[in-house]
Amino acid sequence: MSQLFTRDTQAIFWNNNTTAIQRMLDYDYTIKRTKPSVAGIVAPTSNSKFDKFFYGPDEIMIPLYKNTAEAKAAQPQADALLNFASFRTAYDVTMEALELGGFTSIMVTAEGIPERLARKMNATARAKNVTVIGPATVGAIAPGAFKIANIGGTIENIVQSKLHRAGSCGLVTRSGGLFNELSNIIAINADGIAEGVAIGGDRFVGSVFIDNLLRMQENPEVKYMLLLGEVGGTEEYKVIEAVKDGRITKPIIAWCIGTIAKYYDSGVQFGHAGASANGDMETAEAKNRAMKEVGIHVPASFNDLPEIISALYHELHAEGIVKDITEPAMNTCPKVRKSKEFICTISDDRGDEATYAGFPISSLATPDTGKGIGDVVSLLWFKKQYPKWATDFIETVIKTVADHGPAVSGAHNAKVTARAGKSVVESLVTGLLTIGPRFGGAIDDAAKYFKYANDNGMNPAEFLNHMKKEGIPIPGIGHRIKSLKNPDLRVEGLKKYAAKCFPATPLLDYALTVEQLTTSKKENLILNVDGTIGILMVDMWRALGYTEEEINEFISSGTLNAFFIVGRSIGFIGHVLDEKRLAMPMYRHPMDDILYDVQVAEKI
Repeated sequence: MSQLFTRDTQAIFWNNNTTAIQRMLDYDYTIKRTKPSVAGIVAPTSNSKFDKFFYGPDEIMIPLYKNTAEAKAAQPQADALLNFASFRTAYDVTMEALELGGFTSIMVTAEGIPERLARKMNATARAKNVTVIGPATVGAIAPGAFKIANIGGTIENIVQSKLHRAGSCGLVTRSGGLFNELSNIIAINADGIAEGVAIGGDRFVGSVFIDNLLRMQENPEVKYMLLLGEVGGTEEYKVIEAVKDGRITKPIIAWCIGTIAKYYDSGVQFGHAGASANGDMETAEAKNRAMKEVGIHVPASFNDLPEIISALYHELHAEGIVKDITEPAMNTCPKVRKSKEFICTISDDRGDEATYAGFPISSLATPDTGKGIGDVVSLLWFKKQYPKWATDFIETVIKTVADHGPAVSGAHNAKVTARAGKSVVESLVTGLLTIGPRFGGAIDDAAKYFKYANDNGMNPAEFLNHMKKEGIPIPGIGHRIKSLKNPDLRVEGLKKYAAKCFPATPLLDYALTVEQLTTSKKENLILNVDGTIGILMVDMWRALGYTEEEINEFISSGTLNAFFIVGRSIGFIGHVLDEKRLAMPMYRHPMDDILYDVQVAEKI
């Protein structure tokens, strides 16, 4: 892999570090990426499903997940993991990601991971051909394509350092702070960097100097390389060997910081865990000398780096190896941005024509489109295009529950309110307010309890005993009038349709075995229309490929009852209009239909 990242690279960000994520998205917008570089965020303690971030002047929603496995399953295209976990959990997070697979690179910011664990983590990554950047790193960048979190600093500093587009230098450092400094120095004295990695300051890091320089050797965008090492460790000697044996042929500029250590009487521990010499070979002075001996461009001091960079760049430019760069157009992030108060993901009315889940209304509304109310429901409720058998079933449900006569509580309330002179809207609302656990709610509960029993492998007798212990009558079972001898034709019609059109009906099949047991006790304990609808909705969603978790969420959020609400609204409005048409007077309930039991109040 000659390039670590491309403009298509997307990452899963472990730990919701909002500042770092926003910096990545600001970079994406600046370089005009077509899709955000952060595909999802693992936020184990969050109860939200998404978080909002700015993408230029607008906002986008990035999904939140409880764990890496869930995030990876939902975002399989994301091949980079940005591990911002603490040093206590960073090892476990990385090992889990390596076990899951599908990641080509993992960046670990944590500093101070125990060395034994760090070595095991790095060995596992190498065995799986995964590039680990870190631990103790600020990350890496492919200018004009992808950047990790905070590397490069603010967006102003990034543009000033020409990190918004690819240059010619491949930059590898241990230090994150000096990475930013060198990016700026290279931008001033040359044309910027083509790829850069801060490998991290811990003694045992995943990808070392030689790994990154060998990759840059194969990257055609990289014309020369700059290595900034430091006192401690022997990784620079691997680079020296690669130059000697011809594996690296591109020019290298290199410097190891920490030459001041020779002026101290005892060993000096610099800022990084690995920045301490344990022998003469690990001193900065020895490594600088050894690199210079094999032809690497080594300055006399750090202060001389700009001169060396400028000279090599102009030499390569004169030879035609480095070409002039045309500056690309950029976006400018607004200084002031305001967060939106509302979110809508189902429809959009900003254009010439409003849309339902991305489809113009005209493509659904007129008869010649062949679309029905079921198609509209599938788009606006579920943001999916359901097949015809499913949309026809939805319409059948709505037709089935539209009315049940004037005596039920909802229709009664709507009629009474209409006779009080109230509007259609006010009358409809009074009817709708009666819908709940005792009226209409059986659809939700039938789906919930039958699915629970079936998911947990309960046979009919076990299910009945379970509900008895819960003290709950089985929702969806029983009818006041209908029985085995006098079946409900609505139920028969739904079952017939499902048998003909559904790919499979496992929950209905289970419910019918329960019905056999209940009707053996009493003939009217049949599967009623509410139960049939709720159960078949579960079968429909399963056939459409929803996960069990998604179906459970539909049930718990009241989606099934929503079908009853939509359907019964048709009937309620019909009763209201009937009252208006008949010009019925104010309703007063007959006194002979009221049991009066009024005692004289006790005096206290």
